[in-house]
Amino acid sequence: MRIRTVDAFTARAYAGNPAAVVLLDGEAPHAFPADASLQALAAEMNLAETAFAHPLADDPEADWALRWFTPTTEVDLCGHATLATAHLLAEDGALPEGGRVRFRTRSGVLSASLEPDSTLTLDFPTATLTEVSVPDGAVEALGAPVPAAWDTGGLGMLVLEIADEATLRGLAPDLAAVSALPSPAVLLTAAAAPPAREDAPEPPYDFVSRLFAPAQGIPEDPVTGSAHTALAPLWSRRLGRAELTGLQVSRRTGYVRTTLRGARTLLGGSAVTVLDATLHAPL
Repeated sequence: MRIRTVDAFTARAYAGNPAAVVLLDGEAPHAFPADASLQALAAEMNLAETAFAHPLADDPEADWALRWFTPTTEVDLCGHATLATAHLLAEDGALPEGGRVRFRTRSGVLSASLEPDSTLTLDFPTATLTEVSVPDGAVEALGAPVPAAWDTGGLGMLVLEIADEATLRGLAPDLAAVSALPSPAVLLTAAAAPPAREDAPEPPYDFVSRLFAPAQGIPEDPVTGSAHTALAPLWSRRLGRAELTGLQVSRRTGYVRTTLRGARTLLGGSAVTVLDATLHAPL
């Protein structure tokens, strides 16, 4: 069985967020292997996400079924592994006519479209943001003040605002204390600092973020596409623009273009295939 890894939300290898992807063949088009086997392979890969997809022959609303697993659990939504899966379908020449593929997932039908510049755009549901009190222990866990906090409902992330980009980049959270906070994933964000000079080497961006999910087996996620379905409405309201660019300032870094369209958020980015291998152990 073929397994590939793709660096998502980056135009260069060894940056962005790596995802492993297994495109299952048509021999059993209506069934995935056993959940225990999928989880075992995800643990073996030890990446933030391993995606499994198979074609759907008789679904009028979707072309592929898609599931995502962290090293420890199956999740309801993952942006970078969806981008990685669509990227491989594009490389294989397997996108439907028109360059748009629809995935049936635990979060409903999601789509990915190939753009003329070879980037991909995901169409995801916009997260619901509810401002909440800063949880007890958050400041101590992060080692920095937290001016505001938001719950994201079904997205399952706690959003914590940090005072500025420099503080966010310099944080070294206590991951055990982060695990004790009332959310499996803690998303930190701040406004982008003004560029130091006009010829700054990084492309321009509007806000920054980092995400920690040690309770899900992800100490720090390099680039989290789904998190931007919450960051897009937050920063679009602040900045007064529907189209923004977010930079996730993990060690690997990655860019996510966001376009807020009410109940839907478009997430744009590039991807690079870095490994193409054969899985010898059966699922």
